[in-house]
Amino acid sequence: MVAMDETSVEQYLRRIAAEPPSAPTVEALAALQMAHLLRVPFENLDIHLGVPIVLDPASIRSKVVDRRRGGYCYELNSAFGALLAAIGFGVTTVSARVAAADGELGPDFDHMALIVDTQDGDERLLADVGFGDAFTVPVPLIDGGVQPDRDRRVRLARRAGADWHYEEDRGDGWEVRYAFTTVGRALSDFEAMNHHQQTSPDSHFTRQPVCSLLTAEGRRTISGDRLIVTNAGARTERTLAPAEVDRELRERFGLQLARRFPP
Repeated sequence: MVAMDETSVEQYLRRIAAEPPSAPTVEALAALQMAHLLRVPFENLDIHLGVPIVLDPASIRSKVVDRRRGGYCYELNSAFGALLAAIGFGVTTVSARVAAADGELGPDFDHMALIVDTQDGDERLLADVGFGDAFTVPVPLIDGGVQPDRDRRVRLARRAGADWHYEEDRGDGWEVRYAFTTVGRALSDFEAMNHHQQTSPDSHFTRQPVCSLLTAEGRRTISGDRLIVTNAGARTERTLAPAEVDRELRERFGLQLARRFPP
């Protein structure tokens, strides 16, 4: 993980409208994760603009901070991890296998997540700002420990071998979202899957554009040509005309793209 200098940290904190924490505590980590989720969208628009996503720390930081864009897991969690490390947290980048609708787990390096060590105790936590509509506060690495999170309950469960499962219950039972180990990985380890995600017809990222952002009362998402908004549990959905998409990305997600979207 490439170190960030003091100026880069200040710029990143301004990007997510977060105050510099006085110490790398659990409370500070939770505040930083929430600030990031509220201001940096999960999006794959570069794939549909024909712009390669390169796993270079300086390029990623420039995209997220300077150009005020979002990204997907390899971009968002690598950038967030570098910020946390510069502030004084212990950060381990880990590989996760995403669960399909039938519960089958995908390949290694399908997703990137973070294991974070804080200053105030021996507790380790799972942090993630790159999994779309997932948990909003860090989850302690405690087998079976359940915590409420907005409209759901979340937990981590230790399974056979070295696997941990991140699971959610939205009212109809526990569902595995992804499995991971605590083995540390380098950013370069994700190169092959990063190439796959943005080029393969089997990747769901190549099938349609997605842009999603947490809000104070719910979430707003563009998926293909649909705008989906949840607000205090109420969901609305409508189809966007092509000319509306670019405006919605600017006004609802704060994205200023280099050229009109869709291209």
